[in-house]
Amino acid sequence: MDWSKVWTSFFVMMSLTTTVGFIYDGDPYALIASVTFNLIATLLKLGSKKTLSAELLATSLAADLHLIPALIFYEMGARTSLVEAMAWGGLVANIFSVILIIVETVLEAKDETWI
Repeated sequence: MDWSKVWTSFFVMMSLTTTVGFIYDGDPYALIASVTFNLIATLLKLGSKKTLSAELLATSLAADLHLIPALIFYEMGARTSLVEAMAWGGLVANIFSVILIIVETVLEAKDETWI
């Protein structure tokens, strides 16, 4: 079992689900958790040398660049609609990240069966 992949996938999923929780409920602690989980996932993706590493890192950075400003805007008291729009952007990036993780897993499983 590849534990680095387990932890990366775990933190991506946690960021995805807490972002959904924030969009649904508007609780700022969910947004803080989402930012934290996503930053950890980004750090875990930095050293990866897998097939879709660049794409996975790009989706994680895109989520960071949506969720961090959303948190800053929330703390500044900006419009709720702006914060939610930024959170939706982070959610979409995390969904693409999960899709890429699934594709990479299928590709790796396919490579293992050919050996």
